[in-house]
Amino acid sequence: MDSSVPDRLRGRLTGARRRLAESRAWRARAVLAVVCLLLLAPTVVSAASDPGTRLGPGTVDRPAEETTYVSVQGFHFKGVGNAKKPARVVAADGDADGEELISGVDNDLPVQARWFYDADPLPNGNLLVTSTNPSGTVVFSYDPDTDEVAWSERFDFTDTHDVDRINGDQLLVANMREYEDGVANDRVLVYDRGNESVVWEWRFRDHYANDTEGGFNTDWTHVNDVDKVGDGRYLVSPRNFDQVIVINRSTDEIEYRLGSDGNHSRLFEQHNPDFFLDESGTPTVLVADSENDRVVEYAHRNGSWERVWSVGGFNWPRDADRLPNGNTLVTDSLNHRAVEVTPQGEIVWEFYAAWAPYDAERGAPGSNGPSMAALGEAGSHTVTGGAGTGPASQETFPDWLRRNTADTPVASLGAEVAASYSHVTPFLRPVWMSSWALLGVFLLVPLLLAWGAGEVVYQRRRILEAVQGLSSGGTPEERL
Repeated sequence: MDSSVPDRLRGRLTGARRRLAESRAWRARAVLAVVCLLLLAPTVVSAASDPGTRLGPGTVDRPAEETTYVSVQGFHFKGVGNAKKPARVVAADGDADGEELISGVDNDLPVQARWFYDADPLPNGNLLVTSTNPSGTVVFSYDPDTDEVAWSERFDFTDTHDVDRINGDQLLVANMREYEDGVANDRVLVYDRGNESVVWEWRFRDHYANDTEGGFNTDWTHVNDVDKVGDGRYLVSPRNFDQVIVINRSTDEIEYRLGSDGNHSRLFEQHNPDFFLDESGTPTVLVADSENDRVVEYAHRNGSWERVWSVGGFNWPRDADRLPNGNTLVTDSLNHRAVEVTPQGEIVWEFYAAWAPYDAERGAPGSNGPSMAALGEAGSHTVTGGAGTGPASQETFPDWLRRNTADTPVASLGAEVAASYSHVTPFLRPVWMSSWALLGVFLLVPLLLAWGAGEVVYQRRRILEAVQGLSSGGTPEERL
């Protein structure tokens, strides 16, 4: 028998095995390619349907009677802004048609205003705007009718989110991120413009345990709001402490304290609280409970704070003001809009103002409306209504995660991951990219890395032969 026959059979069998392996490999590649395309699909859809950084109306069932002013923080990183996520101050008329008043990207103002936080109406109709730039803080009085700056003050403060004018010509300042030589010097201060000096200050480290919020760091308190709420009394919001406090200027004592560090069921990194006495004289706080995605009202009764009303379903709200008609004006920051909601949470006025609005104001200073108790309202509600075409109407990945982990053993973890994803990723992804599209990219990257590693292992012999050929100065075929 010819001895070459078994060799030929073995060769054919080996070849068949190789062809079968190659066929399986190509089928696997095809499946992986389809999966990659599916993961990329949300990105393509997002890019094609991007509404841009528009200003304009959503739902307007009840036109507003006055102009609404909105300060828009925008995005910046290490002092560099992003024109696609612009900072600006805008105005909306009763029908929510918008107009840009000040651009943080390019403006002709005599002050270097780049990013915007509080913008409060003054008695003369001007806006008191708190802004920052790479070299510090600028606060200025802006006339929206003439597009002129009446006066301004500059501070060497790295970051400031609120400055209020009090007592004629003094400025009440929330001074955050004051950190030097391992010590946090965050404070609330009063600056007298007449004599150009600080005439009163209140340092947090003198009134809080130094290990609060994990101890001193470069942004220990993130005190983001301060308001005069009575003769010598200031409402203060140390965001990172999950608290709202009222300070007595004469005694330096904390007269009221709502919340406590780490008690996230009460407050979780809040913004822009309002304090007022309701019709019965009950101390009341209305606040944007930002990380809990809700606005909430508390009443101080029988020596403790009681939650009497809330509306949830927002995305990182950072301002809530009670209007004289009993509705609430909410700055829904990461849904890039300001909305007026009824006590039941129904949207009756909606204005889109990308990117990441910070504060919305309507009406004269001190025009806080009635408490929910005075209106006979209470309970927990979820925001409803809206244009149906904006980002808030679409189910996001965090929404899906919360819904599918609710009432399960991992509900708490699901809610925590969802909150982190919804509040952090908007600052990472391009303005046109949806939460689903970013998730697709997050999943696609490790898949491509794993695919590449698998190909290296599968093709290791060919790669080795190619490397050997290069090192010997010829191809494998030439060496044979």
